[in-house]
Amino acid sequence: MLQPVINIAELRSHCSSCNLRELCMPVDLSSMDMQRINTLTQLKRGYVRGDYLYRSGDPFHSLYAIRSGSFKTQVLHEDGREQVTGFQMTGEIIGMDAISTDVHTCDAIAMESSEVCALPFDQLETISRELPSLQRHLHKIMSREIVRDQGIMLLLGSMRAEERLAAFLLNFSQRLAARGFSPTQFQLRMSRQEIGSYLGLKLETVSRAFSHFQEVGLISVKVRSIDILDLPRLQALLKSST
Repeated sequence: MLQPVINIAELRSHCSSCNLRELCMPVDLSSMDMQRINTLTQLKRGYVRGDYLYRSGDPFHSLYAIRSGSFKTQVLHEDGREQVTGFQMTGEIIGMDAISTDVHTCDAIAMESSEVCALPFDQLETISRELPSLQRHLHKIMSREIVRDQGIMLLLGSMRAEERLAAFLLNFSQRLAARGFSPTQFQLRMSRQEIGSYLGLKLETVSRAFSHFQEVGLISVKVRSIDILDLPRLQALLKSST
């Protein structure tokens, strides 16, 4: 009897064999439980810089696990200004803004070539009721988002410009380290203007802060390539504000 041909690319797209599994899903699921999640996961390719994953006002259907690449989320003010609300990277889940209202409240835009795994929320919710570890994991993700939002409010309300940039770089560094990447050498896919929008700073202020960090030997900057030269001093700068 002929054996079915296994599509390796398709196999690798499944949660059970994805090297980002531990970031997106709880680690204690059985192979049978992972197979159930595999059946609902839809891999979506072909997002390039500037493409919308979803727009504000779109109906809510799925959460999205970023398999590769990165996205930014933004809202549009009544006067037409765009306000960046977050930068999401590989291994993170986005789309939770729509859970309470069933419509998305922000835009999600690719910052580079990206892939996402769509997780239909109705089906995910049904499975999570049967798998307590998955439900707890989803609750942890939601809690983490709440804590991050609180951190942003603290950032914008009580820190000077250089402290805000230090906090931003350190947060980025920590998130990369959690994914097995270098915490001190990385590429920033967002522009200085987008960083300013996120931190509540003008473009000129962000540029001056980057230049100052480079002048005093905290970082080395080459266009969007960042090399943190003195991580302890950068951390100390942030601690001095608390």
